[in-house]
Amino acid sequence: MNTSSSDARVVVPDPLRLGQVQALCDLTEPYAHDNEADALFVAAMNEIIAWHAQHNDFYRRLLARRGPRDGQVRTLDDCIALPGIHANFFKTHEITSIAPAQVALHLTSSGTTGQKSQMFFDAWSIGAGQQMVGKIYQHYGWVSESPVNYLLFNYEPLTDWKVGTSWTSQSLTRFAPAHDLRYALRRTGAGGHEFDVYGAIACLQEYAQQGLPVRIFGFPAFVNATLERMQALGLPALKLAPGSMTFFGGGWKGQADKAIPKPALQARIEQQLGIDNALIRDGFGSVEHSVPYIECARHHFHIPVWSRVVIRDVATLEPLPAGEPGFLNFISAYVTSSPSHNVIMGDLAAWYPGSDCGCGLDAPWFDLLGRAGAGKNRSCAVAAAELLKGNAA
Repeated sequence: MNTSSSDARVVVPDPLRLGQVQALCDLTEPYAHDNEADALFVAAMNEIIAWHAQHNDFYRRLLARRGPRDGQVRTLDDCIALPGIHANFFKTHEITSIAPAQVALHLTSSGTTGQKSQMFFDAWSIGAGQQMVGKIYQHYGWVSESPVNYLLFNYEPLTDWKVGTSWTSQSLTRFAPAHDLRYALRRTGAGGHEFDVYGAIACLQEYAQQGLPVRIFGFPAFVNATLERMQALGLPALKLAPGSMTFFGGGWKGQADKAIPKPALQARIEQQLGIDNALIRDGFGSVEHSVPYIECARHHFHIPVWSRVVIRDVATLEPLPAGEPGFLNFISAYVTSSPSHNVIMGDLAAWYPGSDCGCGLDAPWFDLLGRAGAGKNRSCAVAAAELLKGNAA
């Protein structure tokens, strides 16, 4: 296995106690699953379990009641059998394994109202996650020294803005220098945001004239609404420069009634913006679980080497075989700031072996099938979708 030797790498809080966690996160090939990587993952899980058992009273009690008798895992199956924490738990509890002075970043999972996950990251946890994104971008050839234009269909930051998706979109701009950067969800001056559809259209037209590659990040609902408005106004299709790409995150959620199938959105983007289908990508993640999941060219979420994904039966929570729908369960072995190394999401998904994709990656992948239930929990996309209501006319 290759590991990174870069001097710029982030370092675990305690190299003696978290050496295997460091080694796992130093792996440079993001999708190289093999027996050696599995063994390293199990060793890292033992370290992160011991870390949280020492630094977090809640997790120590949970492990004592539902964990392995000796607190150790020896196989991937043992990791799967560990007690998971539902993502909703973080919406009602602020739970950390670090001192307040060690908090380097505080992110929330929703917009201005509603239930929010409050996640606190130390420098290692946020830095390691960013390096994972960098390695995946490097894998796909998206790291460039040439300038590009950015149009972010996300919240224009306010002072001390903590919304996770906005922070993620901003962080993605570091992989190519910005010639110009604009937001489609503009500040109102009163602490809120509104969707500037005409500004987004004008921006795309200007960028098409400039001839630089364009990177479009953010919520797919707003991109779709922009293209619909262009079509309704009879505006001609644009041809963005080669190398232009979209990278979506946050989903449709509160605009599910207006959502169109991904192939239809991809076709619309190809036709109206001239972006190659292979560069129309989705990203999936959450503030509760910071490992990045990024679509391959065939639009499947392959599982990076730094995590494992389990699909669980909605009634029994037992692991399910390939192709069976259930709760999405993320297992990772690196976050030291909170016991979020085994998180059960409210999303429904199914997993498949890598050979079922055809993109050339051997890593297994999962397909998102929607959200479970219809509760009151809100996400960034739900809050953002409400902004579209005022732009529907």
